[in-house]
Amino acid sequence: MKDIYQSVTDQILEWLDKGTVPWRTPITGAGGDGMPKNLISNKAYRGVNVFLLAITTWIKGYESSYWLTYKQAREKGGHVRKGEKSTNIIFWKQHEIDDGQSDDKKVVPVLRHFNVFNVEQCEKVPVPDAPPPITEEFTPIEKAEAVVCGYCDGPTIEHGGGRAFYRSSIDGVRIPEPGRFENAESYYSTLFHELVHSTGHSKRLDRGLDRDLRPFGSPDYSKEELVAEMGAAFLAAVAGISPPTIEQSAAYIDGWRSVLRADKKIVIQAAGQGQNAADWIRGDRPTQDA
Repeated sequence: MKDIYQSVTDQILEWLDKGTVPWRTPITGAGGDGMPKNLISNKAYRGVNVFLLAITTWIKGYESSYWLTYKQAREKGGHVRKGEKSTNIIFWKQHEIDDGQSDDKKVVPVLRHFNVFNVEQCEKVPVPDAPPPITEEFTPIEKAEAVVCGYCDGPTIEHGGGRAFYRSSIDGVRIPEPGRFENAESYYSTLFHELVHSTGHSKRLDRGLDRDLRPFGSPDYSKEELVAEMGAAFLAAVAGISPPTIEQSAAYIDGWRSVLRADKKIVIQAAGQGQNAADWIRGDRPTQDA
C-alpha cells in the first residue's frame, strides 16, 4: 500500500512540474458568479451585505444566489416556508430633514435593515439558477463505496446542496447528490477529500480543525487543503479510480502550492499527513505503543 501512495505522490509532482489545466468543479449546475442578488431587481447586493449573505449561504449550504423579502415572495405567488429564519441586511438611505433654521433641507444618511430569505427557503417561487435535473442513474463504484463504509468512526454524511464541505463544529460532511456529479469517479474523489478533512478533528488525528480557525488563504488553511487532496488521491488509488482523478488533483494542488510560494517540500509534508489520513479512514490506526 505504501508503494501505491508513493506512486500517486510521484505522479502528482510530475503533473505539477509539467503545468496543469485549471481545476474545475465536477458538480453540474455549480457555476455562476456566486454573487448574492435580489430576485426581483436582479441587482447584486453590495458592501457588508455581500459578506452577511455569503456567510449564511456557507453555513446553510444554499445553492441559489437569489434572495428576497417575505413580501416579495408573496408577490411572486409563493411564500416562505414555515419555521424558516431570515437573514438581516442593512441599507443606507438619504433622508431629507428640516433643520428648523433655514428653508434648506438637510440630507442625512439613515440606516435601515431588511429581513431577507434565500429563494430555497421559499415554496412556489421560481429559482432562476436551479441546477439541471438529474437524468442519469448513479451507479456506485464497489471499491470506493467500501472505503466510505469502512470509515468506522467517521463523520455524518448528508447529501444535498450544490457544494461539498466538512464542518468540524458538527463533525459532518455535506455533499451534493451523487447524480449531480459528472461521473462516479468525481463524486467519490470529492467525498474522499471531505472525509480526509474530517480526520483532522481532535478525536482522530487532531490537526486542530475543530479548535483553531484557519483563515481562508492562510498557509495553514492551504496546507490542510493539500493534505485533503493528497489523501483523497491516495484513497482514489486504493479504490481503483486513480487514473481519472490524478490530473485533476494535481491541478487543484497547484493552485494551493502557488499560495505557499511553490514550495515542493510542503507538498511532500502534506503527502505524509494525507497518507496518515488515508490509513486512518481505511482502519489502519497507529498503536498506542508506536
